[in-house]
Amino acid sequence: MALISKTAGRGALADASTKLRARRCAASGEVKPETALVRLALAPDGGVIPDLTAKLPGRGVWVSADRAAVDKAAKKGLIARAAGRAVAVPTDLADRIEALLRARALSVLGLARRAGGLAAGFDAARLALKAARPAWRIEASDAAADGRGKLDRLARAAWGEVPVAGCFDSTALGAALGRENVMHAVLAQGPQARAFATVMEKLSGFTDIDPGRPKTQERLNPQ
Repeated sequence: MALISKTAGRGALADASTKLRARRCAASGEVKPETALVRLALAPDGGVIPDLTAKLPGRGVWVSADRAAVDKAAKKGLIARAAGRAVAVPTDLADRIEALLRARALSVLGLARRAGGLAAGFDAARLALKAARPAWRIEASDAAADGRGKLDRLARAAWGEVPVAGCFDSTALGAALGRENVMHAVLAQGPQARAFATVMEKLSGFTDIDPGRPKTQERLNPQ
């Protein structure tokens, strides 16, 4: 289900400072790197809390960053089995994880903007695409097709396939970037881009991260 390109493969997804420890998925039993999983913290009252940064205290359960895996683990009691005790799993756990991943991705874009690593607006995005290969393009889900199409063609002619995040609307992007509305943006290479890629890889397990891409454009293959 992931939509990350070859140029943003698994090895490029994690910040270099991140230790790629392996964990076992409660749904499938597979051992995977933490970058492919979501930690569920177990609260003292028996609740289950999505812990995207894996920093909450206490015991936790790991599940693949995938809606089907989370639903399976929740509905079949696999989280409780992995925890070794009864837990109260919210029925909308997958939706909560998706919402947190969306918020995290927007937060990273805001950090990139403040650090000078993100160009926002059509003209700024166009100039950024001409200057250097970007890590990501950001296209608002409500952006006009003609504006996006121009940037699609420019990016493809200059750099081939560039990952596109198109699952945030212009209002959400504007709020994250300190502007009224943002339709187009370009994220430069760097630590924020690596952090963003990690979040988007996980988010792609819960939703289509670029629903507005041209119908003729094939999905990018993470393999």
